[in-house]
Amino acid sequence: MPWTAAPFVPAGASLAVLREAVHACRGCPLYARATQGVLGAGPSRARVMLVGEQPGDREDLEGLPFVGPAGRVLDEALEEAGIARDDVFVTNVVKHFKWEPRGKRRIHQKPRAREVEACRPWLEAELARVRPRALVALGATAAQALLGRAFRVTKDRGRVIASPHAPIVLATHHPSVVLRAPDAASRAARRAELVADLRVIATHLGAPSREVREGDRIRAREP
Repeated sequence: MPWTAAPFVPAGASLAVLREAVHACRGCPLYARATQGVLGAGPSRARVMLVGEQPGDREDLEGLPFVGPAGRVLDEALEEAGIARDDVFVTNVVKHFKWEPRGKRRIHQKPRAREVEACRPWLEAELARVRPRALVALGATAAQALLGRAFRVTKDRGRVIASPHAPIVLATHHPSVVLRAPDAASRAARRAELVADLRVIATHLGAPSREVREGDRIRAREP
């Protein structure tokens, strides 16, 4: 029987209700080792939704997404790109922290496709409540969950993609890529790419009366 969070997601619920309900989710085994479920945070009618992979150690403890080191990188990139942080809803495709012990530390483990799929009902509920004008997938896990498993961030990041999820959709680096870069030059390059991709969103949001030109789009791969 496939894992799914669907029985735990209240139909038509507000974000506040969803935020409480996620703590009772038993849709896949990840809940057993996590401190709590972590739903998204931000305005209920944010124009921009950013979707990452999963909560990290700090997020798992505090119950909020993007409050750790990657969140600081993201906040700085949004500011530089000209996107107001209070116009952004941030979340993850997986709502529980998947980790392995390494000494006294809890180290991130990449979620499996089965775990991502099990958690999809939570993300779909968030999308239905927020209805963002722009949707940004941060990193490969989020991009493939939203745009199909054939999607490659390294190839198509920063380009507006035709998708039913929102009028403006693109993928870019997860901010943790900046933190993991091996040297200062690499960190600066990855950060510059993240900012440039977010500026694409800012540019389109700066002209809300115009549709994204079809020539700017690429077609999303089928899941």
